[in-house]
Amino acid sequence: MTEPTRQIDANTEGDYALDIDDVNAILEAVQAGAAGQLAALLDQLHAADIADLLEQISGAERIELLHLWAGQMDGEVLSELDEGLREEVLEHLDSKIVAEAVRDLETDDVVDLLEDMDSDQSAAVLAALDDGDRAAVEQSMSYPEDSAGRLMQRKVVVAPEHWKVGEAIDFLRNRDDLPEQFYHMILVDPRYHPVGYVTLGKLMSSRRSVLMTDIVEDSFRVIPADQDEADVAYAFNQYHLISAPVIDENDRLVGVITIDDAMSVLEDEAEEDILRLAGVGAESLSDSPLNIAWARFPWLFVNLITAILASLVISMFEGSISQLVALAVLMPIVASMGGNAGTQSLTVAVRALATRDLTSSNASRVVMREILAGLMNGGVFAVVMGIIGVLWFGTPLLGVVIGVAMIVNLGVAALAGVLVPLGLEKAGIDPALASGAFVTTVTDIVGFLVFLGLATAILL
Repeated sequence: MTEPTRQIDANTEGDYALDIDDVNAILEAVQAGAAGQLAALLDQLHAADIADLLEQISGAERIELLHLWAGQMDGEVLSELDEGLREEVLEHLDSKIVAEAVRDLETDDVVDLLEDMDSDQSAAVLAALDDGDRAAVEQSMSYPEDSAGRLMQRKVVVAPEHWKVGEAIDFLRNRDDLPEQFYHMILVDPRYHPVGYVTLGKLMSSRRSVLMTDIVEDSFRVIPADQDEADVAYAFNQYHLISAPVIDENDRLVGVITIDDAMSVLEDEAEEDILRLAGVGAESLSDSPLNIAWARFPWLFVNLITAILASLVISMFEGSISQLVALAVLMPIVASMGGNAGTQSLTVAVRALATRDLTSSNASRVVMREILAGLMNGGVFAVVMGIIGVLWFGTPLLGVVIGVAMIVNLGVAALAGVLVPLGLEKAGIDPALASGAFVTTVTDIVGFLVFLGLATAILL
């Protein structure tokens, strides 16, 4: 028996890219087994919206939908899916259906899909491609994973460097195998080395007699095929590129990367950093509870170890705490403020490392800036907590102790928030993945040690 149709609360409409009535109509068609109605509804949607729909509905609804609609699956929908969900969807699709769906995709999208397919599906897809496209895809697959060679598309619009504008325009008008979207016409020398490119806007606005080399763009840059895709995305963002030619080890043109693919990588990198800062992997809403728990367990275990270390520091002052209960009341405040300050510095540092704004040349200046900011905030909150300590417990020296501890811990937190990710990057460890646990450990231990140590020395 199938599950009853799930109605989505209209009050949550702002949370969905799709119209709520359309989503409910699609679910009703799935529940009724109405393949024709379902196809008519999905035909009205963009591929990205269908991908969102597949992520939003439950696993059972997703399987039923795929069963009814699989024969009309569009390759663009598969390319829009998150990797984890794409693997699940591919498991429920016949190899012939997948092969037919991806036939008209650009080679870079085909390569991206092949990475998530099993051997039978990938063989079926390759067999369905034209000889030229199949050779292009196989060559792209020969490049390292997460490299420019995997990211590029093989269809390139090329012109000899000696052409004039009129020749280039006539060439474009007479070709029927141009890419669906392109932004530049790449100029090559006789050895097929790219030497520049011309935007389509500049091409169409220039006189026919103008040499192509006279209207090339200053932004021209080439990308080695083995370059890491993260470096490619950085170059696009840093130099405001729209597209860039890709070259092989002999500097010959082998493909082109466009801004949509580069920005997709940049978005994935930023999302990955955010998730890793929270100790979370590449999760999606379609993941099972078991997979999510397994992915989160390692860093929760690390946090448990750091919490035990902090507790060991507290246990060193067990006698002091038993004599002055106020210490037990106030010490979480010191640790919590230090942890928050450390997280602030850490987030800024990790993002600056990702965008390459934080380097060895400016690290000392950034460290000093963070320390000063931490000490300033520490001073302000030291006064606040000092006053609260006096008013709350009637002990002026207690206010002094917590004030000094606050200054020290916020300064150390700011320092650790920068130095820890810098040190991890030098050691070849992703700073977004491991920094949080180390910074929290430092701020907890220092906070408890300074506060309880000062209290023991001054108050007892």
